[in-house]
Amino acid sequence: MITDEIKQRIHQYLIRKTDFLNVKDKMNEDQLRAFVDNAIATLCEEEQLEMLIEDRMAMIRELVSAVVSLGPLRPLIEDPEITEIMVNGPDRIYIQKKGQITLSDVKFPSTDNLHHTIQKILAASGTNKRVDESNPYVDFPLAGGSRVNVLLPPCSLIGPLVTIRKFAEINTVDDLMNLGTLDKNIAVLLTAAMKAKLNIIFAGATGTGKTTTLNVFSRHIPSHERIITIEDTPELRLMQEHVVPLQSKTANVEGKGAITIRDLFINALRMRPDRIIVGEVRSNEMLDLIESIASGHSGSLAIVHAESPEDCFSRMVTMMLMTGIRLETKVIMKQIAKAIDIIVHSILYPDGTRRIAFVTDVAWSEEKDDVALNHIFYFDQQELTQDGKIKGRWVMDRRVPSFYKKLKDHHVKVPENYFEAK
Repeated sequence: MITDEIKQRIHQYLIRKTDFLNVKDKMNEDQLRAFVDNAIATLCEEEQLEMLIEDRMAMIRELVSAVVSLGPLRPLIEDPEITEIMVNGPDRIYIQKKGQITLSDVKFPSTDNLHHTIQKILAASGTNKRVDESNPYVDFPLAGGSRVNVLLPPCSLIGPLVTIRKFAEINTVDDLMNLGTLDKNIAVLLTAAMKAKLNIIFAGATGTGKTTTLNVFSRHIPSHERIITIEDTPELRLMQEHVVPLQSKTANVEGKGAITIRDLFINALRMRPDRIIVGEVRSNEMLDLIESIASGHSGSLAIVHAESPEDCFSRMVTMMLMTGIRLETKVIMKQIAKAIDIIVHSILYPDGTRRIAFVTDVAWSEEKDDVALNHIFYFDQQELTQDGKIKGRWVMDRRVPSFYKKLKDHHVKVPENYFEAK
């Protein structure tokens, strides 16, 4: 079996040592196979690699299928500035570039050709999922990390719909700072929060950078910890060695065999986790998340779709009420406020920049007998330039937050005078 290291070496050899990127669009499938086969043979000879014939053929199939399966979408997939591709039938393909959505000039020859491309992309993804009239929607990842959603008629009234979300190569806090997502003070706090095992919710609307921000800061989780991730579609990319990824499963054609996020969460608690990271909390699993934190599983991270930190907290309360739990709303609010330490809320601004708009301390005020959401940071918009760019700054409230004791208990230090002395 080919290791990931050898696959990476083959990919790098094709890109750096051959003319693959320039010739791949000019070759048919057979010519591509011959080109890749010759490149692998040369690499094996130069670096004295031994590769079984079946492994070599599998590698050729993987590389060639990744090129030929995308059809007319290939130039859009390969454009690093495009972050989202939205196919609304064969002749209307929209793209998102720098936060702005525009209609591209790319079209499919026919609906049948679009159907065929969908099946080729799905087959090349390596998943066992299917999509057809009896199962008209599917989510799956591509090899490069992009996420694909397909919806077919009769659910769609305008033909096959394909939405491809591409994830930029944003790997470090410096990358986020260079993009204007946050400033150094926010980076200091969130890095410390990861090390001190604070419980954090990453909130925001679709496409605001929640998952990207979680991915970047998760790299500051100590490498010795056992991390369990739970998702519908794989989007989390953690760098630690001891990561156990779990994925939910939809029902089969008979309506049986579904495995939900909540099922996986309950099972994950029996797997001796140091951290549990939930790709997105939508429903009853919120109850399990809050109960697990209360029972000692600190350091949990999760994503919630919401329009503001206040809306995020309200959604968490609603999701717990949806379970039918027989507790007063105020009791539920208190449980959430005592479990969650921080809400990190991201917004996609009109100028196309994804920014952390709020970093909010979640606490319970015994004096007011109510939740207290205190914004440690918020983005203050100050000016709209003539070229449509938003200028502003992050304002910091330096009062000591409710989770400060956790930082001290875990011996995690922040810079001197970062918070006001008590």
